[in-house]
Amino acid sequence: MLGRPGEPGRPGEPVEVWLTDGRPGRFVWRGRMYTVMLVLAHESLPAGGADRECWRVEATPLRAVPPATYELCRDIVADRWSLLRV
Repeated sequence: MLGRPGEPGRPGEPVEVWLTDGRPGRFVWRGRMYTVMLVLAHESLPAGGADRECWRVEATPLRAVPPATYELCRDIVADRWSLLRV
């Protein structure tokens, strides 16, 4: 399961996400553009009556920087993305 136990309704930091073939392809976090290199997991979760989907991805801001793991979650009803954890 993505996310930590007890965190499913916790909002993360807002991010702007661009989809590629229905999955995150790029996102902006704290003013920096990241490119998703690999999708590690995808899960849909009910969260306080609103559905949410989360994607665990490996992404990097620059080709020369090794990718790190990020968890991007979308509130489906509000169509808002957040970065739940790094």
